[in-house]
Amino acid sequence: MHKNILILDYLETSAQRYPHKAAVIDEKEGCTFLELMEQSQSAGSALLGTVKSREPVGVFMEKGKNALAAFLGIVYAGGFYGMLNPRLTDARLAQILSVFDASVMITDREHFFRAKAIFKGKTVVQIEDLIQIPKNRAGLKARRCAMIDTDPLYANFTSGSTGVPKGVVVSHRSVIDFIDCFTPEFGIEAKDVIGNQAPFDFDVSVKDIYSALKTGAQLVVIPTALFSSPARLMDFICEHKVTTMIWAVSALCLLSTFHGLDYKTPEHVRRVLFSGEVMPQKHLNIWMEHLPEAVFVNLYGPTEITCNCTYHVIDRTQSYDGPIPIGRPFVNERVFLLDEHDREILKPGQTGEICVAGTALALGYYNAPDETSRRFTQNPLNPHYPELIYRTGDLGYMDAGGELYFCGRKDFQIKYQGHRIELEEIERAACRIDGIWSCVCVFDAKKSRLWGFYTGTLSQSELAGALREVLPDFMLPSVLRRLEQMPLTANGKTDRRALEALLNESRHS
Repeated sequence: MHKNILILDYLETSAQRYPHKAAVIDEKEGCTFLELMEQSQSAGSALLGTVKSREPVGVFMEKGKNALAAFLGIVYAGGFYGMLNPRLTDARLAQILSVFDASVMITDREHFFRAKAIFKGKTVVQIEDLIQIPKNRAGLKARRCAMIDTDPLYANFTSGSTGVPKGVVVSHRSVIDFIDCFTPEFGIEAKDVIGNQAPFDFDVSVKDIYSALKTGAQLVVIPTALFSSPARLMDFICEHKVTTMIWAVSALCLLSTFHGLDYKTPEHVRRVLFSGEVMPQKHLNIWMEHLPEAVFVNLYGPTEITCNCTYHVIDRTQSYDGPIPIGRPFVNERVFLLDEHDREILKPGQTGEICVAGTALALGYYNAPDETSRRFTQNPLNPHYPELIYRTGDLGYMDAGGELYFCGRKDFQIKYQGHRIELEEIERAACRIDGIWSCVCVFDAKKSRLWGFYTGTLSQSELAGALREVLPDFMLPSVLRRLEQMPLTANGKTDRRALEALLNESRHS
């Protein structure tokens, strides 16, 4: 039986099985699996002379077919890729590159001059040229033979607590281990059309890209601009007959908030898998009402454990009065809870830090050994041999049936008016109130003041009154502020730093 060692095995198997089937379509162009393989091999051949084995290479362009050819070309050359999103500021890009330190940057014609200006001293090449280079099959074979499954595949950059971006380095083995479980678990196969929402520098896209490459499904890259136009977005999803949506919660809520599903129902969608943040029950209900035959799945897991480590398939017969479970571990992942003394929690209902062990763990943070050793640690339950675990920093508890529940971040737990408070508990209570679409709480430690930012139709006084009926006094935000729209990061998550900036503006005004 053939064993997949590198993700290139996914590509080559699908190119052999479905050579003339459309592999990826974006707003400009598309290509078949055979064309994607050949273009990637050409790009890899062009890079052989400048990229060393296990060396980082930056990709600076919008998500799409060419970005995917760049990713795979880098892998054919023996390197690993990091996506630098052109939508980021020059300062942020420079920050990322200061950590990533790639000597070669792949861009496209559209972004070439900006890339040359930002990435001074780097070799900047254009993907349109690379995919035209004749293939060096002997060189590619030699580089391939030197690669093993623990070689890095990509680095995804997340925000760091020190203000410096963290590059999470993930190996081929971790992605293969996850995707080989993920795709059969949810029945993703060659006939599917995966509608990509996430930016390619966000790990949600890893599920889109490699599920498509493994199964032969078609990857449709949804233009970012459509997410500011719900009607056009629904037209696009329906036109391309998308069957599978692996989306961030905020993107799904965007459509339900602005009544996109009332405009048009994406009737081909058979599964909706969501992650990134807590899914508000009212938004989930809207989606389930419009797609009565679709399967909905709550996914959980930080970037450091390769996409997701647990899942819960929504049971339409069950009433989710409390939080939606994040569920049970995927195959070959161990998920458990530790208390503040590093003892395992086995009692239902008791809260502890969610920890993960298994092949899916990332290799660590690039050029950040201290941060790596702080979060990727020896399993305190095992003193006998080396066994790394990842400490997520998330708090959770198990119910009597063994289902895991997320109940906040350790760093979102505050001490307020003498009480320990989980900010997510306040946010969930607000989101259950009719007329409230989203709520995020921020604690102003300097003034010991709790702020609640929200979107919805209620006034501040109306929301305050409604919260007073469901929360104790010590959990009530001292300030409520209504926003037209919740600020989002480039990855589609709530931008808490932007909210903190609003808080600071108010503090000095």
